[in-house]
Amino acid sequence: MEPPKHSNGIPLRPLGATGEQVTILAIGGYHVVKGITENESIRIIRTAIDEGVTFLDNAWCYHDGVSEQVMGKALVGGYRDRVLLMTKNHGRDRRTFEEQLAESLRRLRTDTIDVLQFHAITNEQEIHDIVAKGALDAALEAREAGKIRYIGFTGHTSPRLHLQMLERYQWDTVQLPVNLLDYHHDSFTQQVLPVLQRRGIGIIGMKSLGGGDLLKTDVPPDRAIAWALSQPIDTLVLGIDSIDLLHHNLELVRAWQPMPATEAQSLQDQVAPVADGSLEHYKPKP
Repeated sequence: MEPPKHSNGIPLRPLGATGEQVTILAIGGYHVVKGITENESIRIIRTAIDEGVTFLDNAWCYHDGVSEQVMGKALVGGYRDRVLLMTKNHGRDRRTFEEQLAESLRRLRTDTIDVLQFHAITNEQEIHDIVAKGALDAALEAREAGKIRYIGFTGHTSPRLHLQMLERYQWDTVQLPVNLLDYHHDSFTQQVLPVLQRRGIGIIGMKSLGGGDLLKTDVPPDRAIAWALSQPIDTLVLGIDSIDLLHHNLELVRAWQPMPATEAQSLQDQVAPVADGSLEHYKPKP
């Protein structure tokens, strides 16, 4: 049977070689609880799922655990079974990894986390420690025990670090910045995406608006998001902090079509004069 192409009108894509199908829109766990009430956060998460979104992002560290706690509350009553649930772990050694995983499972009110990623790789020492100090082994054991299903990593500092992490293990997923600014400077889009494609690794895009700084250019946000969705990614995590923005983004992804190469090039050319890294605050300053 041919896999479905849409979830309530939202396009679906394979998540690498995992066999999972995910919506191109993923709900970011950081913004969904930022500056709004718990009830509103729960409403946004549940509405997104009711509207067809199948992928949720989170991290152990977001808002000192509040993001996971609120999402856990939102996922009771059958909502958990309708999504691929991802969270991220800062453990660079076995003990820290296991402690944070146990907390994430408790906060999210689940027995299994679908995608568990080593979060925010920022230097070579962390890459070494994840392997040498047993964090990766702990993740593999947790997978064998059924506590997690897929293992990946994230980062937004340097594509060089992503490429080094890719040498350590055949990861299931990788999360990375995908935006017009990144395209020109120390680019994850140009250096890392092709490697992930070749290896069949699930590609989770983020920072489609450059952490907000792309808004300082004249590129309309919707076109910037459409450009990111037109790259070879499987899903895009968007920061959504209101029900109105959720509905706006749902309308955007339901109507999305691959961006013509001429328009993509025009947008790339438009931001090129300011895309020297100075607007990407999450990367080392040029």
